[in-house]
Amino acid sequence: MDMVSEQYEAYPYPERNPADERKRLITGSPSHPLEMDHFLWGGKRDWSRPLRALVAGGGTGDALIQVATVLTAAGRPYEITYLDLSRASRKIAEERAKVRELKSIRFETGSLLDAAGYGSFDYIDCCGVLHHLPEPQAGFDALARALAPEGGMGLMVYAPYGRSGVYPLQEAFSTLTDGMTPKARLKAAKSIYERLPDGHPFKRNPHLVDHEQGDAGFYDLLLHSQDRPFAIDDLIAALEAAGLAFAGAPQAGLYDLARFLPDGIALPNGLDPTSRMALAERLDGTIKTHVVYAAPKNRVIPVPGKDMASVPHLKGVSGADLSREVARKGEITIARGAEKTRLTLSRDVAPLLAGIDGRKPLSVLAQATRLDPFAFNALWRPAERVLVQAGILLYSRLLG
Repeated sequence: MDMVSEQYEAYPYPERNPADERKRLITGSPSHPLEMDHFLWGGKRDWSRPLRALVAGGGTGDALIQVATVLTAAGRPYEITYLDLSRASRKIAEERAKVRELKSIRFETGSLLDAAGYGSFDYIDCCGVLHHLPEPQAGFDALARALAPEGGMGLMVYAPYGRSGVYPLQEAFSTLTDGMTPKARLKAAKSIYERLPDGHPFKRNPHLVDHEQGDAGFYDLLLHSQDRPFAIDDLIAALEAAGLAFAGAPQAGLYDLARFLPDGIALPNGLDPTSRMALAERLDGTIKTHVVYAAPKNRVIPVPGKDMASVPHLKGVSGADLSREVARKGEITIARGAEKTRLTLSRDVAPLLAGIDGRKPLSVLAQATRLDPFAFNALWRPAERVLVQAGILLYSRLLG
């Protein structure tokens, strides 16, 4: 057994207790169906058609449980294949699905490099896996081969700058614990960690918390034997090499170079969009993961929200609560780990936000506020851009 397989048999990650499914659902990016629809199908997917999904490197089941639970609650059909090398992780994922009584899930033990052998998929989730492969590009290529022509995927890979301090520790711990069992490695590394100076770059990095959330988190963050981070331009290059195109990011605002430029300083000439994103990542310095969506290069994805039949949804907040906040302050505060960002919105858009319930299209919101198309667009589109960039606003017909 290689060191990666040995790790996940000993410490399935992320650490999950199936009994907790009775009291909470873990949601996030990528792979919430609303988010998938927005970025991959322009908010216009026909959800009466079963979603054929692959969770590649499914771990203890977070993405699997999220997709299946949300679609089950919405009364939408699906067929999900879970794939992972770790039998210990698969057991936990199966137990979580059993507690929730989720159906139409096929559990497989195997490598994502063989993904195409399990079918052709409308959607593929691969979260926190590709950066752990000996040859990550082989993983990108394998997943691309498993995509249906009109399909897409959601990915998460580690990023370098927000993980400052991680890689020197990984190298040191690897040398000092070579040849030990996983349990002995963890014990030794924890003892050494306690002796690190408070000024160590890792200890001063407020964005890293996995090591404080159990043995599996400590091991995955600081003792992993294969961990190659991707800057955003490296990630987009890997997608393109696999025949895929970048289709968007839920936290697109993080990659907006303009937010760092003071008045009077324009964007440099000749920079392509990927180069601008790469510069923004370097200036930000706190991004520890990249969450992106991708689709085959030849696919044309409709622009979300372009027509008045589009149905807006709010993520993580109700329309009523967001409306009150905007009406009171003319701004909202977005928290991302230890970072907080203030976003300005016109107070006049508050009545439109109050009407968002995931079922009403834009046309109904406009009618309810007695706005003609010109007035509606003048008010709505600037707010839409801010909220989409922040990952709060999505378009989908999931609920009908």
